[in-house]
Amino acid sequence: MQPAVDDDSDAAIRQRVVDGEQAAFARLMRRHNRRLYRVARSILRDDAEAEDALQDAYIQAYRALPDFRGESSLATWLTRIVMNAALMRRRSAGRMAEVIELGAEPAMDAFCAAREAGEPGQPEQAALRAQARGLIEAKIDALPEAFRTVFVLRAVEELSVDETGQLLGIPEATVRSRYFRARAMLREALARELDFALDDAFGFDGERCDRIVASVMRRLGEDAVS
Repeated sequence: MQPAVDDDSDAAIRQRVVDGEQAAFARLMRRHNRRLYRVARSILRDDAEAEDALQDAYIQAYRALPDFRGESSLATWLTRIVMNAALMRRRSAGRMAEVIELGAEPAMDAFCAAREAGEPGQPEQAALRAQARGLIEAKIDALPEAFRTVFVLRAVEELSVDETGQLLGIPEATVRSRYFRARAMLREALARELDFALDDAFGFDGERCDRIVASVMRRLGEDAVS
């Protein structure tokens, strides 16, 4: 008895696209959009540029789908196309500052899910999450690219060491060393921000200081005449 065919697998959807069902490509995009956008974003460090690169990559992928031979997973194949599209876009914009070698922790993804979800009726917490999100994204953006891309794939997308190494074309040992180095740099950058924030915590200067001094002086004056 032949095993049942998974009509929702990447392979099945790809075949539907190749057979002329263009609408099936939308399902493929929705399935991989988040990872591919984050990969492009890790290279370009700009939301709009990453979106444009992703769209370019999808067009290239759609046209090349009939030639896909399955030597890697479709997700890996798509990711490589996106990486190339992002690098080409960066070069064409004159922002290629260095030649990089193209070829993580689940807690980061959990944090991302929590900060994006928010909690109804608690706007203060949502605002704090947005601020934390902006800070973390800015610090990830500041990582050197070779470290940044590994960190995004490992920590944000939760790819394994093996998957990340295959995708980037680098040894597993390199993936591990870059990932731990990226975590250390990120931790150090966030610690500095925390130190700055603690310096400003429970601020006392300004209006509060003036108010307390004035109140005490007024009470002292009242005691003197009593």
